[in-house]
Amino acid sequence: EYHKSVKSNASFAKSPTKTIRTQSNHIFACLWAYVKLESLRLKTRINHFALKGKLYKAALASAYQELKAIKDKSLVA
Repeated sequence: EYHKSVKSNASFAKSPTKTIRTQSNHIFACLWAYVKLESLRLKTRINHFALKGKLYKAALASAYQELKAIKDKSLVA
C-alpha cells in the first residue's frame, strides 16, 4: 500500500528533475505528502485515493468559483 500510494498519490514517479539536488527535494516532498496523507487517513478513516479525489474536487470547485467571480467582475466593469 505504501509504494502504491507514494507513486500514485504523491507523484513520486512524475519527477521532471535532472540534478541530484532537485531529485532529492522531489523525493522529500513526495514523502512529506505521503506523511500528510497518512495523517489525514488516520483522522478521517478515508483511504488515500478517496482523499486525493476529495481534494481534487474541492480544488476544482474553488477554481471554478474564482473564475466565475472574475468573469462577473469583468462584465460589470
